[in-house]
Amino acid sequence: MAEAQVAAEKSGGMDYPEHEKTYRRFITFSKWSVIHIVVILALMAMFLL
Repeated sequence: MAEAQVAAEKSGGMDYPEHEKTYRRFITFSKWSVIHIVVILALMAMFLL
């Protein structure tokens, strides 16, 4: 258990700039996905009802 902690400390931990870039891309993808779904639902409501 202690050996794993020492190994993690020696490796330098996470690559935070890369982590933040990935998180930003995930948030952007999620935002645009929700926007597209809302537009599709609005168009379906207009044309199918």
